Order: sequence, then structure tokens, then C-alpha cells
Amino acid sequence: MSNPGPRGPDKGLALGQKYFAAGLRFAGGIVLFTLGGFGLDRWLNTIPLFTIAGTLAGGTLSFLSVYRQLVQDKDVDADGPAKR
Repeated sequence: MSNPGPRGPDKGLALGQKYFAAGLRFAGGIVLFTLGGFGLDRWLNTIPLFTIAGTLAGGTLSFLSVYRQLVQDKDVDADGPAKR
């Protein structure tokens, strides 16, 4: 029989860690893409075109990554572990 996961007070801590990690992934993606765009702008000596594009791309991709994980977690929570 499989272990269903933490119970009692540890369950709240586990959920908090999962959402904290998702928030860090969201923020980290934006920061990394923004810094990449900033570096590209400095290297090419251009207006902040790549900084803005990097920020938008990082925000979009980070949102999609977190959203996909949360939808998958919702399905697992509702139906039990996903069968692969």
C-alpha cells in the first residue's frame, strides 16, 4: 500500500512548501529572463527592447509552468495519485 503523504499538522507544512516553491519558480523565471534581456541589451547596445521582451517571456512561461503544476496537483488531489 502506498504512503498517502503527510497527515495532521505536517500536511499544512507540506502544502506550504509546495506553494512556496511554485512562487519561487514564478519569480525566478521572471528574474532570469529579465536579466538575460538586460545583458543582451547591454551587449548589443540597444534600447531596453530585450529587457522588456525577456520580462514578458519570463512572466508568461513562468505562469504557464506554475499553472500546469497546480492543475496537475488539483487532479491528483481530487482523484488520488495519477496513473501513468
